[in-house]
Amino acid sequence: MKFSCQVDINKSRKEVVSIFNNPDNMKYWQDGFLSLDYISGTPGEVGAVSHIAYQIGNRQIVLKETILTNDLPEAFHGRYEGDFGMNTMYNYFDALDHQTTRWRSEIEYTEMKGLVMKLMSFFVPSMFQKQTQKWMDQFKALAEKGL
Repeated sequence: MKFSCQVDINKSRKEVVSIFNNPDNMKYWQDGFLSLDYISGTPGEVGAVSHIAYQIGNRQIVLKETILTNDLPEAFHGRYEGDFGMNTMYNYFDALDHQTTRWRSEIEYTEMKGLVMKLMSFFVPSMFQKQTQKWMDQFKALAEKGL
């Protein structure tokens, strides 16, 4: 399953990437975010591995993030693995002008685990895209409002 999302943010690319690249900001735009713990490698560099924990309803989930590319301010790509399966997220930051940045994200789910996830990805794939778009819209609001 593949999909893409994007959002135009009324801030310079430098400002947008600064907010995106700071894990302390994740709690402000990712619903349910609990923590990010570095497991191996140098934080922020290619090959670094982290565990990212979320509270989703009554359930806590932990994703293993592996940084595949960190060419900020242009691009950041990561692979995310969890009980649900695995996906790769390709993020691009395009400066449309001095005060407008387009964040484009392409997500590819390469593995789905469990019957429920397989059924959801088949019958309601838009649910995955809506969640990604929601977080991107919340990021836009945070960036434009300021911390």
